[in-house]
Amino acid sequence: MPKMKSNRAAAKRFHVTGSGRIRRYKSHGRHILTKKSQKRKRNLRKSAIVADSDARRVNRMILS
Repeated sequence: MPKMKSNRAAAKRFHVTGSGRIRRYKSHGRHILTKKSQKRKRNLRKSAIVADSDARRVNRMILS
């Protein structure tokens, strides 16, 4: 049986932390930055954890 292929687009966007949770980056931080406040842009730089409801689906995409 052939190997399972991971979803390469998802593999580039999500990373598994040491504790096994999935880390993602926040959206809306790429362009049209002049109208966004400094506080908002600063908070967009930080990574976030994928919600539990989505974690199983993302796991299947990146680890298969």
